[in-house]
Amino acid sequence: MTTPDGSWLTALVDGVVGLMDLIGAPGAGIAIALENLFPPLPSEVILPMAGLAAARGSFTLFEALFWTTAGSVVGAFALYGLGALLGLERLRTIARRTPLLHVEDVDRTVAWFSRHGGKAVFFGRMLPIFRSLISIPAGVVRMPLWRFGLLTLAGSLLWNSVFVLSGYLLGEQWHIVEEYAGILQYVVIAAAAAALVWFTVTRVRQLRGRQGRRRAVDSDPA
Repeated sequence: MTTPDGSWLTALVDGVVGLMDLIGAPGAGIAIALENLFPPLPSEVILPMAGLAAARGSFTLFEALFWTTAGSVVGAFALYGLGALLGLERLRTIARRTPLLHVEDVDRTVAWFSRHGGKAVFFGRMLPIFRSLISIPAGVVRMPLWRFGLLTLAGSLLWNSVFVLSGYLLGEQWHIVEEYAGILQYVVIAAAAAALVWFTVTRVRQLRGRQGRRRAVDSDPA
């Protein structure tokens, strides 16, 4: 199998190939479950490899789709459990103790998720990084398990099908799709970084404004 250059990526490819050679399609499912728990692992590499293995006859295309989607759902439920264990009150406590965060930030986020959580879970399964993280707030707000499961299944099946079929159809050129998926990942990371910078700058300005008003009141002789 042709692999892109890069030591860690080559090691990942070799590891996933070895796992699929050892136990077949369930190996791809295990790799995807781990990808959900450790977002730096790229599903954009693992999924096309599962498709390529199916094209070579190691297992069927149905098995590739079934096991990778099952892995996505299992990994998502593990993070849902983490969110449920964390809970809203613990999240508020963390916000109180974290610089630049307010309890109101948590409450607004939870309120937003309560209104749009269904769409967030479904479409979030198709965004790098957020694909894993979106399961945590779903657990925090205790989204009904059946609803979370169905939305995760639908979004994961759509995302996985695109990449598994790409590997199945492209064959040894499977890494082409990884290059284009990498662009999406960079865009998402850049947008998240820009949002974080905006939030930090805005919150620092608010803090300085409060401190300035407090000093003005303290210095007022009246």
